[in-house]
Amino acid sequence: MNASLRAAVIAEWRGLAERKLQADRWQSPAELMPKLMQRLGLRERLRETEVIDAWSKIVGEFIAAHSAPVALRDGILYVRVLQPALHYELEQVSKSEILRKLKQRFGTKTIRDIRFRVG
Repeated sequence: MNASLRAAVIAEWRGLAERKLQADRWQSPAELMPKLMQRLGLRERLRETEVIDAWSKIVGEFIAAHSAPVALRDGILYVRVLQPALHYELEQVSKSEILRKLKQRFGTKTIRDIRFRVG
């Protein structure tokens, strides 16, 4: 016997008012996780991790060995560079190409600009 039908029969037999059943609020984890990540602000952190992991593939081994992305905030990727000469090279020569590759891979909403800092 259906649980709701059983409850209705027992309530009628006892002379109690019938309770209204609440709507089923169940959600699958696939529906719930994106909402939860958005609410906690984790979606941007997940993107940041993906960008940092892909840095060496995008810029190549040499540049990856002498630089490291440190943060992605509001579409701006902050990259720490070890040497001033490499900073100049990245800022003046390679920035547009690296930015193009990052936008192609992650989209224009995720990455809008790159800022290089020596340190």
